[in-house]
Amino acid sequence: MRACRRNSYWLNLDDEWERIMENPGERLVGDYLRHIKGCDFIDFNVPTKRVQGEIDVIGVAPAKKRAYICEVATHLTTGIQYVKERHPDTATRLIKKFIRDINYGKEEFRGYNVSYMLWSPVVHRCGANVKYDQFAHLKRVADEIKAKTKVEIEFITNEAYLDAVGELRKFAGREHKELKSPVMRFLQIEEWSRRNCRNIARKSSERSGRANFELAEFNRLGSAPN
Repeated sequence: MRACRRNSYWLNLDDEWERIMENPGERLVGDYLRHIKGCDFIDFNVPTKRVQGEIDVIGVAPAKKRAYICEVATHLTTGIQYVKERHPDTATRLIKKFIRDINYGKEEFRGYNVSYMLWSPVVHRCGANVKYDQFAHLKRVADEIKAKTKVEIEFITNEAYLDAVGELRKFAGREHKELKSPVMRFLQIEEWSRRNCRNIARKSSERSGRANFELAEFNRLGSAPN
């Protein structure tokens, strides 16, 4: 028996269950769209129709007529960098991606307010060398996309990315039920563990304070209590 389900957590090969490793960067974005933006439907690696390619994450909130189309680049060591023939190709590649994404959004989400996002935790600045400056590449993406489509790309990078993770962490810390997403469950464990440690430290400090008070009273009275 051989079975595989797209976007599933499990892969069944010859009756042996093996864990599929999700893309955690894309899952984090999907969790943000669900828990913070209020999307009811999330899909990953959505194929586009007219032009071959995939959209990393889409979130939809039908009641609000809102949709979010997101590209995700979780490149940590190099930062957001694409290379072609040993030369930086980041801006050119992202412009092609977003042109395709915007065409998809216009066809599939007519009557919706659609936001287009780029998520990347690490964007490097490379001084005066614009060729390798990732900020310069993203500025070119923003400028050319706006000029060609009148759409403004929302960049969730560096500090904004950390802020988004912080929002998810706060949400996870408020939840008592077990969160099913591996990313959210990790944040939930982290927050509840941190809260428990703070409570233990506070109670220990209170006990220490009471002990010091009793010792001070003993010294003041000059004798032990009966």
